[in-house]
Amino acid sequence: MPLSLPRISRRRALQGLVAGLAVLGVLLWWLKPFGEPELTGELTLSTGVRTGVYHRYGQLLEQALARDMPGVDVRLETSEGSQQNLQRVAAGEADFTVATADAVAKYRLDGKPGANLLRGCARLYDDYVQLVVPAGSPVQSARDLKGKRVAVGQNGSGVRLIADRLLTAAKLDPARDITPVSIGIDTMPAELEAGRIDAFFWSGGLPTNAVRELSERFDIRLVQLGDLVAPLQASGTPARYYRAAVMPQDAYARARNTSAVATLAVPNLLVTTEATGAELTEQFTRTVILSRDRIGHEVHAAQLVDLRTAIYTDPLELHEGARRYYRSVKP
Repeated sequence: MPLSLPRISRRRALQGLVAGLAVLGVLLWWLKPFGEPELTGELTLSTGVRTGVYHRYGQLLEQALARDMPGVDVRLETSEGSQQNLQRVAAGEADFTVATADAVAKYRLDGKPGANLLRGCARLYDDYVQLVVPAGSPVQSARDLKGKRVAVGQNGSGVRLIADRLLTAAKLDPARDITPVSIGIDTMPAELEAGRIDAFFWSGGLPTNAVRELSERFDIRLVQLGDLVAPLQASGTPARYYRAAVMPQDAYARARNTSAVATLAVPNLLVTTEATGAELTEQFTRTVILSRDRIGHEVHAAQLVDLRTAIYTDPLELHEGARRYYRSVKP
């Protein structure tokens, strides 16, 4: 004959079961941070040229995302740089990208397709503008580039924007006073080494491996650009994102500079669109911030990603998913 529990015992057993399920729920919530379901699917991250900082940063971020979001297949797409990156994200051809703040401002100012859809996830690290010449070159400032063959970046790059603005600030016509060469950092060093160009502009984190490797096999010098910061900042709205900066002498230890080099810097932003899901954006932003030190071992510039300043994505409105993450870690 089956044993019948008293009513009070059955009530306590039911209460115990409910309590046990509650504890189990808490444990499952703890095992999966923030109680979020595992994300699945694909996303595309548009980076930059293969030898640039954007692409190497993207490769290391891809590894971090694979650990944090194993159900999401991350695909990297190389690009010419900031301008092309923004076009891809705005058109839905990529989900996330990195672009300089001045390029974002110009994209919005020009009313390019999808400009109103762009949203910021994080302010990352600053790019330093670098003008590289052979060590024995007579060029001492951008003004001395008149008549020279100068690599100014590809048409879709952020460096192209900055190079044109710097040349204009130096009172040079970018199309007439120099011979502009539209190539990227993947080929600039070899062209300089072979003597087919006299100088090249680059905008990237310090150090950029392509420049460092060039300095180890060929004598180069970095030219100061500090004298152009004031006229550049006075030239219009996008230029307000440039600030005076100094490249330490040891940024490129083998370069033939005898002191630090005055230049300008511009912040990089992690960019998506309002159409990207809040959960995905929140987790993506979390990985970017938490992987800073690990990525920074290989990409020094990534060490400068700072939770305290990451929220400032001007000129873009912060994506709601990124906002959720920053609220979750607010002291």
